[in-house]
Amino acid sequence: MSATAEVGLAKEASRQILAGGSAGLVEICLMHPLDVVKTRFQIQRCATDPNSYKSLGDSFRIIFQTEGLLGFYKGILPPILAETPKRAVKFFTFEQYKKLLGYVSPSPALTFAIAGLGSGLTEAIVVNPFEVVKIGLQANRSTFTEQPSTMSYARHIIKKEGLGLQGLNKGFTATLGRHGVFNMVYFGFYYNVKNIIPVNKDPTLEFWRKFGIGLLSGTIASVINIPFDVAKSRIQGPQPVPGEIKYRTCFKTMATVYQEEGILALYKGLLPKVMRLGPGGAVMLLVYEYTYSWLQENW
Repeated sequence: MSATAEVGLAKEASRQILAGGSAGLVEICLMHPLDVVKTRFQIQRCATDPNSYKSLGDSFRIIFQTEGLLGFYKGILPPILAETPKRAVKFFTFEQYKKLLGYVSPSPALTFAIAGLGSGLTEAIVVNPFEVVKIGLQANRSTFTEQPSTMSYARHIIKKEGLGLQGLNKGFTATLGRHGVFNMVYFGFYYNVKNIIPVNKDPTLEFWRKFGIGLLSGTIASVINIPFDVAKSRIQGPQPVPGEIKYRTCFKTMATVYQEEGILALYKGLLPKVMRLGPGGAVMLLVYEYTYSWLQENW
């Protein structure tokens, strides 16, 4: 490969990484409060739990009253630290898997879905330790100023539970499932539908065409992958009995939740999740595409 070609590939990769990182940063800053609410719903066990929320509105009211406005931004530092590289990995690896699949020549529809699955599994490897810290901080119901810092809480996990699958990397298989399934549906649906619906020459209408497809992509992917998300929150969050680990593995946790709380318990937090990742998924794709186009034109 010539030096010029290598420079071209490096520049292309840099554009994808920068655009993906920008997409992640914008999305997390806009949508984090809904992630906090989603996590709270997923870790509460039943309606008789004295700390349970009655509705989405009730959760917003109680968090605001007891923890203040900053309570909605608990655990935001881990995703901010992780989100830029995480989304950079998400979009960059999607493009690379898509390119590799071109040599195998599956159908275009299958290419987008498989490349999405690959990007999700890769993304999960990067993000899981940050997710463990984030879930722990989000589950803490003390005021924002009273909760431990991100670094001190991470050190506490490492000191008490280690770096392995019972410590900073617990819930790893659930995270693989959550991200793999989400990205497979998200990218597969978005690019296949976008290729079917004609491009609009009016820039405003074209923006809303992409936003609408992105919104549907994020919504459908959220509905399909949420059982993995609930399992992940149960494994990574506080256990029902302190010192006793009830939730260990992904599918066993799903089975336990189903047996004890019913099928709907596997969909806890669906409304705030959809409210976040429906529009958030659209925002990410649009920020990525417009940033990538701008970088192509200017760099």
